[in-house]
Amino acid sequence: MSAEQIAARLARVREEVGPEVTIVAATKYVSVEDMATLAEAGIDIVGENRAQDLEAKHAAHGAAFRWHFIGHLQSRKAKVVNRICELVHSLDSESAARRLEIPALVQVNLAGEASKSGVAPEELPRLLELYPDVQGLSTMPPAAERPDESRPYFRKLRELAEQHGLAQLSMGTSQDYKVAAEEGATMIRIGSVLYRG
Repeated sequence: MSAEQIAARLARVREEVGPEVTIVAATKYVSVEDMATLAEAGIDIVGENRAQDLEAKHAAHGAAFRWHFIGHLQSRKAKVVNRICELVHSLDSESAARRLEIPALVQVNLAGEASKSGVAPEELPRLLELYPDVQGLSTMPPAAERPDESRPYFRKLRELAEQHGLAQLSMGTSQDYKVAAEEGATMIRIGSVLYRG
């Protein structure tokens, strides 16, 4: 896909969610080479899922983007993330919190799905106590056929953030980002809607 096509899609998403929502381009399936096209299209913030891919892409395109980490954060990878990223969306363990040195969002597993990372809502206060630089919360709702099925989870995350005085909400992907924005997302993590298909 060309930079012009991606730029047009990016503009459409910005229009749909409003200027106050930060668009994080998820780059898990974007090759190192194709990252240059994203920069050309005007994407300024990227979110990477794996520390080794983060290192490779940053080595090639470091100055072109602001870097976020959106995948499961293993404590042994915290050093890489600290060096490259300005924000982690997925803090969910005490071991990672002890090694992290940058602002973070705590990932909350609101549906209690065993296959997903994230802390249970009742574990949140402990992590907030342990890590002083938590800016907000993130979540990934269960897979759903219709975007509106994610709404109760987004609403619950917003309420949880309000209870703890946290301002940032990273929620919503290519399937349900409009619903997330309606429910108060300050950041959305989208990939396929920008540059696939």
